[in-house]
Amino acid sequence: MSRSASARSTWNAVAPEPDRVVAAASASARAWADAAPTARARVLEAVAGALEGERPELVALADTETRLGAARLDGELTRTVFQLRLFADLVRTGEALDVRIDRPDPRWPTGPRPDLRRYRVALGPVLVFAAGNFPFAFGVAGGDTASAWAAGCPVVVKAHPGHPELSYRTAGVIRQAMARADVPEGVFALIEGQRAGTDALRHPALRAAAFTGSTRVGLTLARVAAERPEPIPFYGELGSVNPVVVTPGAARARSAEIAEGWAGSLTLGAGQFCTNPGLLFAPADGDLLDALTEPLSRAPALPMLGDRIAEAYGDGARRLAALPGVRRLVWPKDEASTAPRLLTLDLAAFAADPRAAAEECFGPLGLVVTYERLGDVAAAVTSLPGQLTASLHGEPHEHGDLADLIAALAARSGRVLWNAWPTGVSVTHAMQHGGPFPATTAPATTSVGTAAIERFLRPVAYQSWPQRLLPPPLRDDNPWGVPQRVDG
Repeated sequence: MSRSASARSTWNAVAPEPDRVVAAASASARAWADAAPTARARVLEAVAGALEGERPELVALADTETRLGAARLDGELTRTVFQLRLFADLVRTGEALDVRIDRPDPRWPTGPRPDLRRYRVALGPVLVFAAGNFPFAFGVAGGDTASAWAAGCPVVVKAHPGHPELSYRTAGVIRQAMARADVPEGVFALIEGQRAGTDALRHPALRAAAFTGSTRVGLTLARVAAERPEPIPFYGELGSVNPVVVTPGAARARSAEIAEGWAGSLTLGAGQFCTNPGLLFAPADGDLLDALTEPLSRAPALPMLGDRIAEAYGDGARRLAALPGVRRLVWPKDEASTAPRLLTLDLAAFAADPRAAAEECFGPLGLVVTYERLGDVAAAVTSLPGQLTASLHGEPHEHGDLADLIAALAARSGRVLWNAWPTGVSVTHAMQHGGPFPATTAPATTSVGTAAIERFLRPVAYQSWPQRLLPPPLRDDNPWGVPQRVDG
């Protein structure tokens, strides 16, 4: 029996009940939250190192279950290890605690000011629903898990059914790393199954949940979180077509370059990225439409994550193709093929039902909307549902005509790109991976980058407390050595 099969067999024999798992997470919450930043940082680094040490086995397992390719998955594991270490660096600085100290001031303009000390504390146990299309970066040890741990929250992960063996093996690696670091057992747990995930979401000790997946499932879970006797934050990333606008100047200057770039971004990972640019606005005149058709017509059919996803891709493509005014430009002879598809319609037909035309089709499908006047595109963008990203391809000399369009793109998305493609979400301090509903359920937050830690923290102020009873970050002697903003 392989190590992964053995791990799964053992896990199934002692499959934890959601009630017991969340209760254990709650029991460990205070100790984990009260751990010094350096201690939590060392644990994050230990998990990163343990995953790195099992790289060959983990990548092979992921490839077997997801068919995403070893090269892509190897890079994704590198990203996963990096983001764990990046959060360790953030935790070690103490910046995320946002410590603010206002000393007593009898002459304060609004009246005598008491001693006030504010910082951010961990919410408590967090439930993470692992994603299917990023088995490492949004999986068991992915960004949601890393950011919650960094905040000081225990994490319960609901495994994705698309890669169960990888989930069990990753969980085993994490447990071993945490055991060596003497981390309380409840700081991490893995559960499996739709019912288990829903039951955990309803547990009264749970304090937040994070999800990446379909709009339908995400909204169902969001309702569960909202309808609890004590509602909790639900951070859902749901769906996005990531519109791209190409100006007339850009179309004239570099139509071939834009076409190749769009095709590459659209078909990356068989179109199974949340940031694939599925909607493109192009000038009706010129040769851009023909240029867009050429690279997609020669792009190969790639394996998708599973048969159900491939079937849903075909169904979604046929639904879009049946909308009034839509023409097929690239369409495989085999209806069951996962090959790219390209559709087009004019701006008037799109404006007749923008919500239907802009509904996400998970896979390598592109919809090109042709326009006569660039000035009309801003209204079309404004009619779109919320998006993760929006891109503008233009020329510098056109900037004077783009103000309304840029404002519309920024109003409907969380990240706006200039002459770039949205796939390849960098894990950085300034990254914003979120957007207005329904791209996400919490537009003020991000699920990628160090700001993701803010989802799992809340502010608490202590007024007029003696030094010895204050939490370490708020004391004058500052035993953790974290940044303190004193008297503004």
